[in-house]
Amino acid sequence: MSRATRYLAKDLSKPKDKAVTLDIESLGDDRYAVSIDGQRLEVESQALPGLGMTLRQGSSTFVAEFEEKADEIAVLLRGQVNRFDVVDERQSILRAANAVFEVEGRQTINSPMPGKVVKVFVKAGDVVTEGQGLVVVEAMKMENELKSPKAGTVLEVVAKEGQAVENGAKLVVVE
Repeated sequence: MSRATRYLAKDLSKPKDKAVTLDIESLGDDRYAVSIDGQRLEVESQALPGLGMTLRQGSSTFVAEFEEKADEIAVLLRGQVNRFDVVDERQSILRAANAVFEVEGRQTINSPMPGKVVKVFVKAGDVVTEGQGLVVVEAMKMENELKSPKAGTVLEVVAKEGQAVENGAKLVVVE
């Protein structure tokens, strides 16, 4: 039996929630034991072309697609895109040693994937709260609301409704 690898995963759409602990252990033959905050599941996986995979848990089967950018992973599952910050145990310890407790300074909100801007909620000069919706990007027929990582003032709005955007395109700047 192999040793489980521990990760910490934070849902980026819920900035105030704590990260969850993920322990992943290979059981062989494309089977894994996945413990989420101590709750254990056994899953089977099969890689698909690109960065997708089929996951089977009990009688349920899901198709998931992934897009990685540094420590951030976007997951398309059941028709919804969620973004997570995922680090292994060693990276988590290093981050804690250098921790900054609040998001500070100018923050640029970029498109998490190629798509189309369908709604812009703010304009330059608006005061926003942490977690407030700023812009909606439609990608893969899914609407993704991008939220402010901090309370502050909108300095710049580059996004325009109806505009096609590339992965990583600058949409809004908050300070």
